[in-house]
Amino acid sequence: MSHRNARLTVFGRRLLVERVESGRPVAHVAAEMGISRATAHKWIRRWRAEGQAGLHDRSSRPHSTPHRTPPAIEARVCDLRRDRKLGPARIGPILGLPASTVHRILTRHHLHRLTWLDRPTGTVIRRYERDR
Repeated sequence: MSHRNARLTVFGRRLLVERVESGRPVAHVAAEMGISRATAHKWIRRWRAEGQAGLHDRSSRPHSTPHRTPPAIEARVCDLRRDRKLGPARIGPILGLPASTVHRILTRHHLHRLTWLDRPTGTVIRRYERDR
């Protein structure tokens, strides 16, 4: 979703495409709308490739994470957290990982708060359960 002061919203992008398709030069339309030629060409190119769907906002999330910690190491971090109740600064040196990486793994697996763990068993406690 565009922020409220964005130069181009979905409506503005449609307007850009309509003006260019009517035969006007892209550079002139871009100048009128206060955007760069490169940005205007980007939206025109997306519209030609994808149609109306190409004018909507896209997620900025990466398609892949090539340097993500392997699942076996993540499992070992979670096991150490549950069994020995150690924090990121203590788990990191054991596995040879930075504490920030260990914290990120624990957060991803909802184990980053020791108060959320049952002390004897190491299982996550859901303190409040509601129907909806």
